[in-house]
Amino acid sequence: MVDRSRTFTAAAMLALSLTAGGAQAAATEVTPQGAVTITGLTVPLSDRTSPEAQAYVRHILVDRPFAGGPSASADINGYRRRQDEIMETFLTPIRVRYAVKVEAQRIGGVLTDVVTPAQGVAPRNAHRVLLNIHGGGFLSGAHTAALVESIPIAATMGVKVISIDYRMSPEAKFPAASEDIAAVYAEVLKTYKPSQIGLYGCSAGGMLTGQSIGWFQTHDLPRPGAIGVLCASLGKLVSGDSAYVSGPLNGFPAPPPPADGRPRGGMSFAYLGDVADDDPRAYPEVSPKLLASFPPTLLITGTRSMELSAATYSHNQLVKAKVDARLHVWDGLFHAFLYNSELPESREAYDVIADFFDKTLSR
Repeated sequence: MVDRSRTFTAAAMLALSLTAGGAQAAATEVTPQGAVTITGLTVPLSDRTSPEAQAYVRHILVDRPFAGGPSASADINGYRRRQDEIMETFLTPIRVRYAVKVEAQRIGGVLTDVVTPAQGVAPRNAHRVLLNIHGGGFLSGAHTAALVESIPIAATMGVKVISIDYRMSPEAKFPAASEDIAAVYAEVLKTYKPSQIGLYGCSAGGMLTGQSIGWFQTHDLPRPGAIGVLCASLGKLVSGDSAYVSGPLNGFPAPPPPADGRPRGGMSFAYLGDVADDDPRAYPEVSPKLLASFPPTLLITGTRSMELSAATYSHNQLVKAKVDARLHVWDGLFHAFLYNSELPESREAYDVIADFFDKTLSR
């Protein structure tokens, strides 16, 4: 029997919440397809973030420190220089906070940055290694974003991290990066067991991390011990509610609604331009069979991140596939927030990443 008193109460509360405050209610429009347009809505900085994070988010919103520079399509070299400049603003305090050694090595024919703690690899990690696949929209990030992602983890966990300088767009297209990652991985397998190797990356690097599992399978390489899909998903990077909400939360206009009123997701990358949306080599979550073969997987995102919905969906699909999947979400923070090591939340994320690999990789 349905408890109609509770049903009515819930419905009444919903109706009251939608109609309370006449001015705000009048500024909300709902289309026949269910799309909601809200005007006059003010969202303050989250009271669930640290004072440092609040100050940083305000800085990003008000001062726009990362604006400017040529577009990738107009001047790829100028674009990369500008992105490297931005990454250097993160690298400077990272180098002060974390003592490491960085050595350029060619592994499996691919150039890499090998990062080790200054005091040496911790004894518990003597037979473990992490492979980092850097972010940068498949366009930039070699040796800069790569070190932003590698140095804090190497120092926090006391482990060797190998960051891979994979081929990027526009010079290369899918699956060039997967081939480079596989080449390094195959060489590392000569020294380490698969269960002792972890892969991780942020943004485009997070997507490539997920793509690597399918690529390894189809090229007779064993799966690694665990992976970290950070600031990314196992499908399209931007989809669901985040595709519309994250922009305004970060001070950008919301994308226009689709003409047919249907949800629209995805984010186009030149690197993946020729790949079909249902190709599991690029978007593993479209294949339940492939997902079921995934090793323990860590996902990290923020509530203002453009990938929030996509990462949450990927986590749900992994759980349905009976995979050990763990999702960590930081309130009020945006895409790739963990690049800023001065935020307490970023250092919490480093601890989460280190603890995850410590508990999932064999010794």
